[in-house]
Amino acid sequence: MTVSFFAAALSSWRAAHLSVPELRADDAPLDAVVKLSIKAVPNARTAENLGAEREGTGVVFGERGLILTIGYLILEAGSILVVAGDGRVYPASVVGYDHATGFGVLRAGIDCRPFELGSSKALRELSTVLVAAHGSAGGISRSCVVSRRRFTGWWEYMIDGGIFTAPPRFEHSGAALIDADGRLVGTGSLWVSDALEVGAAFPGNMFVPIDLLKPRLEDLLSTGRSREPARPWLGVYSEEIQGHVVVTRVLPESPAAIAGLVRGDIILGVEGEAVGHQSEFYQRLWAAGEAGAPVVLHVLSKRTVRQLTIRSMDRMAFLRPWPI
Repeated sequence: MTVSFFAAALSSWRAAHLSVPELRADDAPLDAVVKLSIKAVPNARTAENLGAEREGTGVVFGERGLILTIGYLILEAGSILVVAGDGRVYPASVVGYDHATGFGVLRAGIDCRPFELGSSKALRELSTVLVAAHGSAGGISRSCVVSRRRFTGWWEYMIDGGIFTAPPRFEHSGAALIDADGRLVGTGSLWVSDALEVGAAFPGNMFVPIDLLKPRLEDLLSTGRSREPARPWLGVYSEEIQGHVVVTRVLPESPAAIAGLVRGDIILGVEGEAVGHQSEFYQRLWAAGEAGAPVVLHVLSKRTVRQLTIRSMDRMAFLRPWPI
């Protein structure tokens, strides 16, 4: 990453921060940006991290009543309400969720002009975009695409082509990323401190590119999930520190917890192959077979190297069932 690019990105950041464009009514169907209010089922396993009550943004798209959002909002949802721009409230049900990408799809009785899906592939660094959340989450602002790259998350999650934007929006969950043609090109996922990989803090947001949804959408609508075999999941949170994959948390009752993996362990290898980066850890893990396959880890624990065989599982089977 060059200094000149950093300067250009910073200039675009400032311009986006100081100016919000006026939109004509036909630029984008902004009434299709709605508020989501979610209550998790009792004893939800995700409540500790995500909360028992959650709010975020959804975007009406495609067929009548379909709503796209970031999937972590709807995990283990017991009830979901959609608040339209005119204040009307609609109950919603879960249509599908895809852990590999992070997308969640809902259905409600809301009737408005939907967003068209654009092409996230066409977004280039330094492109100007709009970020649209529901009114109480900041509404609409202009932003700049400052990076396109692979994103690895601490919760056994990795995608290619993540869209990193600045300035940051703190109320980002499920927000719509809108291109110059008024089309939906991404869904808001995270606040990040490293929107630019320049060795210095540069805060922004990470959006999941809409092109990752397209090949999975038909499956989500028909079966609720991708037809691709579920990946092996261990229940491990990790962080890459100075070329080591360090376990930061092990979820209670998860396959990793049952096998004896603990916080502070360093994952040295998977299936006999060394790993030094989080991306390598995930690649080796997911190459071990389908969910349910045994996964062999070599772990440094309290100055002792040990081998653990963990019986993986489908992450969705770990979560409380959706009653809706």
